[in-house]
Amino acid sequence: MAPRSNYRQDIGDRQEADGMTRRKFLAAAAGIAPAALLAKAVPETAAPSLAGTAPAGGKLAIDGGTPVRATMLHVNFSGPNFYDDEERRELMDVLEARAPFRDYGMGPDGKPPSKCIKFEKELAAHRGAKYCLAVTSGTAALIVAVAGLGVGPGDEVILPAWTWYACYDAIIASGATPVFAEIDESLTLDPADVERKITPHTKVIMPVHIAGEPADMDAIMAIARRHNLKVLEDSAQSMGVTYKGRAVSTIGDCGIHSFQICKTISSGDGGALLTNDPVVFERAVRFHDLGLMRKCFINNLGHEPQMGMIPGWNFRMNEWTGAVLRAQLRKLNRIAALYRERGNRVVAGIRDLPGMQFRKSNDPAGALMDNVYFRVGSKAERDRCLAALTAENIQAGWNLEGSVILPSEPHIAKKDPPEVNWPSFATPNGTAIRYGHECCPRTTEIRERYVGLPMDPKHTDQDVADIIAAVRKVYMSVVKGQPEAIS
Repeated sequence: MAPRSNYRQDIGDRQEADGMTRRKFLAAAAGIAPAALLAKAVPETAAPSLAGTAPAGGKLAIDGGTPVRATMLHVNFSGPNFYDDEERRELMDVLEARAPFRDYGMGPDGKPPSKCIKFEKELAAHRGAKYCLAVTSGTAALIVAVAGLGVGPGDEVILPAWTWYACYDAIIASGATPVFAEIDESLTLDPADVERKITPHTKVIMPVHIAGEPADMDAIMAIARRHNLKVLEDSAQSMGVTYKGRAVSTIGDCGIHSFQICKTISSGDGGALLTNDPVVFERAVRFHDLGLMRKCFINNLGHEPQMGMIPGWNFRMNEWTGAVLRAQLRKLNRIAALYRERGNRVVAGIRDLPGMQFRKSNDPAGALMDNVYFRVGSKAERDRCLAALTAENIQAGWNLEGSVILPSEPHIAKKDPPEVNWPSFATPNGTAIRYGHECCPRTTEIRERYVGLPMDPKHTDQDVADIIAAVRKVYMSVVKGQPEAIS
């Protein structure tokens, strides 16, 4: 199993050195996320409070001092790290039933399939949504969600400048035009800039709950209501996160999750759409399965379909994937609790440092705490902190969640379309829109000031103590004064 290693050489470096591919990124870095329902236990030690007990100062390892740890503290992908006999039993069910296809079995010598439909019902119940559609990936979930909301050529969708390619790609796939808004110091969508970017062509706002932190959904939903807009929540990096008591992806008109290997619970790949809107659900179901509405989805809909056939794709989840995800979902609450416990102990152990400022939280109780971010005064301080923490054998990075500053990406800055005359940039507004660094400069400034510490739900007490000790040692040596807010 690959560790979450070398974070300071992760996807963030793609912004500073061209040539990092998605494949290389996924091999080098990960944005784990949330966690556990009723897991079969992997023993954990009870964790005493370590707040303020680790010493500050001392000669840095990067300057020839003794590192806090003798070897690097590795951070693993959370989902596969909790695989056990539960996943094996679920997979054996599929094998013995000879039923890998979700909609029907092989015939008299086999048994009917059940894993995907059960997973959809269980995930909907767990997150508090009426409908769930399981698909092949988080990207596929975004594509069917955009389709479910009726987005098409001539429409505009507002998304954060800091997120993953899939958000932009799903909008482009629909023929609509992406409009970037700044992030704020929660590293999520800035509601004030969202409102500035609204035009008569705006149809959807896409808040992205980045790295286990919910976006400011009260403000975003208020803006959407004021302007009669739809809201699509991207919670790919935030399974297990809540906002004021509600699960993310159930607050807007629809939302999505990803089960790719970097995510909180994982089947290697996979995704899901959640919604309470039967129209969105039916459109998404049809789009994901060649325009069809099969019996199991009609049953879930609770009434006769309201639409006829439409053109669609094939994003159907298979039973192997559904089987693994059923077992993983039973572990979600537990994994999330372990993340929060460890992340909160790290925060408690360093919050007393002079001028310490953490990432803004829109809901401290609901955040996953799979990454702990603190702010420094400049990019130079950030880079020095990252190098110094790595020398202490503690993983750290500025981009733990696996995102990019999208408008600065060369192909996006140039508005390279999939095909000539693609509708996203063929309208007057699409032709006029400009991307590049000047599109969202504050996003770049914010991202240059944060140091991130990845958590692992299986960190031991000593691991947590080492993280605290290393941060206290490095911070006192590197950070000069209280970091100023970015206006």
